Amino acid sequence: MSKIALFPGTFDPFTLGHLSLVERGLLLVDEIIVAIGVNMDKKTIFTMEQRLEMISRLFENNPKVRVEAYTGLTVDFAKIKNAGFILRGIRSVADFEYEKNIANVNRKISGLETIALFTDPEYSYISSSIVRDLWIHGKIIDNFVPKNLHINEYKI
Repeated sequence: MSKIALFPGTFDPFTLGHLSLVERGLLLVDEIIVAIGVNMDKKTIFTMEQRLEMISRLFENNPKVRVEAYTGLTVDFAKIKNAGFILRGIRSVADFEYEKNIANVNRKISGLETIALFTDPEYSYISSSIVRDLWIHGKIIDNFVPKNLHINEYKI
């Protein structure tokens, strides 16, 4: 039985920290589904279609990574996709507390285990919201997003 992990997030935009988590996660599981979720609490600048396209292009040559969109509970989508794990990244103590609580709830309601990886130190200060704010204000974000994300092809 293959080990599939779901890596959920808004990914607006997908950062070097996200890329690092996928690459490191693939050392632990056979396949990762980058699951772009709809979060009504977040105001995104890229459409779902744009995020799907950007991230799909990023991983187009890696058969171990799929990119899909979903709505609803992450655990329900994970079950539909036969994922046995949820992959999450932790940058800080605040992230740890939040992710621990979510992981416990997810395991209680679905039996799914969460694989939590600590962010590489060189990416620990990067968040999509910071990168998004820099980009909106015309700053160069090349040091924060994967080179082949082609983010500059998209207009907001």
